Amino acid sequence: MENKRTETNKTVQKRLEPELKLINMDTVEVEQIEWLLYPFIPYGKVTIIQGDPGEGKTTMVLQIIAKLTRGETILPADSTKDKRIDIDSESDMVDAENIENNASTQHLEAPVNVIYQTAEDGLGDTIKPRLLAAGADCTKVMVIDDSEQPLTMADVRLEEAIIQTKARMVVLDPIQGFLGSEVDMHRANEIRPLMKRIAVLAEKYHCAIILIGHMNKNSNGKSSYRGLGSIDFQAAARSVLIVGRIKDEPEIRVVCHVKSSLAPEGKSIAFRLDKDTGFEWIGEYDISADDLLSGDNRGQKIHEAKEFLKEILVSGSVAQTKVAEEAESRGIKKKTLWNAKKELEIECVKIGNQWFWMLPE
Repeated sequence: MENKRTETNKTVQKRLEPELKLINMDTVEVEQIEWLLYPFIPYGKVTIIQGDPGEGKTTMVLQIIAKLTRGETILPADSTKDKRIDIDSESDMVDAENIENNASTQHLEAPVNVIYQTAEDGLGDTIKPRLLAAGADCTKVMVIDDSEQPLTMADVRLEEAIIQTKARMVVLDPIQGFLGSEVDMHRANEIRPLMKRIAVLAEKYHCAIILIGHMNKNSNGKSSYRGLGSIDFQAAARSVLIVGRIKDEPEIRVVCHVKSSLAPEGKSIAFRLDKDTGFEWIGEYDISADDLLSGDNRGQKIHEAKEFLKEILVSGSVAQTKVAEEAESRGIKKKTLWNAKKELEIECVKIGNQWFWMLPE
């Protein structure tokens, strides 16, 4: 009798133990990454966008959604891809080059469906007005009705919705609202299976899943210390972005790339969020994620460039080559100089064979 019980226990134990399966790397096919926005948001993967509350994360993502529902590229320069570019100054040549480069790194396709879930903002009083202001086709933006039962990252309705809508992008905003009441976001053993499931969904249906999150209140400004909680959030994501505002110019927000597993990290990109003029992409911005979060040198580089331009142009027009040379001697990068020029609305006129810059009247 005892022998039978021992044999039964061994049989049960054997069934519980996983069967060894080996994968020969020679049989693994190389995966070509498709990008929603290179190098920031890949299709088929998880991207995290994090920042302090009120920094413009949601507004920026809704702008991206609007472009996707119309089948348009995301960055503003790309909207001129099929238009004639009039190059009438050296700075315009730089802009034209950026247009060409940006156009080649974004995926153009027909309008697509998007699933957007929010646990904080009202659909009727906040989300839809913002989508309409961004020009979105709201017939292509779907929301899972969780009024009777809250949606979580482990919810089967998430996969069902992706299948039914064929959504190319899924947004959970904020991620803290979709963990479930029993999940501690600081416990790796609880976060890991949730992130694994989300990553599997993204890859299985080749959609970009974006998790928007509020950063913690750690006084240390370094981005690595102000993540969402468990390190497993960032470990599972293939791309992590941080959004913050410039201290001296609060209407300007910057997106910094702090993790990029599938491509070189992208340069920081700024956008303006103004109560009167709304949302506007500005372009590349010379600031690191740690400086953005800590407040050190927030806007200092662009501020110095603007002050330099006011100083050198105070007496009238100056040759563009001289402006560029003087800026370089002061350690002002070319891109920072162009951003300052744009911010100040510097006028550029051609006299003979030279271009001259002057302050607006």
